[in-house]
Amino acid sequence: MTSSHSADRSRRGAEPGTERMPRIRAGVAEPDPDATGRMMPAVGRPGPPPVPPAASAVPPAAPPPTPLPPDGEGPNPAGRAGRNLGAAIGVGLSLGAVIVASLLIWRPAFLVVIAAAILVAIVELTSALHAGKFRPPLIPVLVGAVAMIGMAWSRGPSGLVIAFLFTVLAVVLWRLADGPVGYLQDTATGVLVALYVPLLAGFAALLLVPDDGVARVLIFIGTVVCNDVGGYAAGVLFGKHPMAPSVSPKKSWEGLGGSLVACMLLATLVLTFTFHRPWWTGLAFGAAIAASATIGDLGESLIKRDLGIKDMGHLLPGHGGIMDRLDSLLPSAVVAYLLLTALAPV
Repeated sequence: MTSSHSADRSRRGAEPGTERMPRIRAGVAEPDPDATGRMMPAVGRPGPPPVPPAASAVPPAAPPPTPLPPDGEGPNPAGRAGRNLGAAIGVGLSLGAVIVASLLIWRPAFLVVIAAAILVAIVELTSALHAGKFRPPLIPVLVGAVAMIGMAWSRGPSGLVIAFLFTVLAVVLWRLADGPVGYLQDTATGVLVALYVPLLAGFAALLLVPDDGVARVLIFIGTVVCNDVGGYAAGVLFGKHPMAPSVSPKKSWEGLGGSLVACMLLATLVLTFTFHRPWWTGLAFGAAIAASATIGDLGESLIKRDLGIKDMGHLLPGHGGIMDRLDSLLPSAVVAYLLLTALAPV
């Protein structure tokens, strides 16, 4: 009797709709034993798969660090400047001492400083372009850079232009050896590197040619430095309105105002008391250099944004690479040469 009653109760437990519902606690289904004593699986999301004992003893790997976007955008312990300010000041003073010493001790030594800087900058820029799958010829641009500086010093503007044209021809011919795949883009970027770095730097050599060339180079470099210092100070203290947020998030219109004031002040003092020119020439020169230096800085930032890199190199602590220091100087050398030729002719 008891056996028959138990069998009948067991069959009723197996019929649809007669199973025991799992207990619910805090919205999560708990497992419940069935009539045979086995644990019923929980209703809801399946749990994680079992971890093997050997794997559970190994701690999870730390996620890779997130690279900092170009120009220091995003959180950075270096502060609003996005740089290590102490290292940047120390490196800047050291570079300035080398430049001034080369100018005051022996003028041609400054040409060696220019040549060394642009050779490193060409290597940095060429390596950075590899991130964009460009392969500009390096050797003809390096050789052409030395030729441009030498021809600018010995033959003037015409020598600089001739050396540049021969460099372009060498780039076009050199790239033929690697075949047709990517020829146009590699040749075009090679010409861009030759124009952007050694051709523009050649105007700094042209500034040195006259008898008062040391003063011309110093006012050119000093005004560009004032652009950086004035823009940094005004931007940190008062910067609220971004100038080009998609290109350089930390540049502001207030910083540009600080650059203009600093550049015009220095240029007016030097052109008035050293070159004995009217005061307004300093205002014109300072404003033009502030504009060209800012455009040069934004132009290099645009290239880095396009390539997805933060700095062109890592040679200078607090600055990046040599190319990151030449970005404002290169276009400003052209503007300084043209304006000083017109405003303070030899």
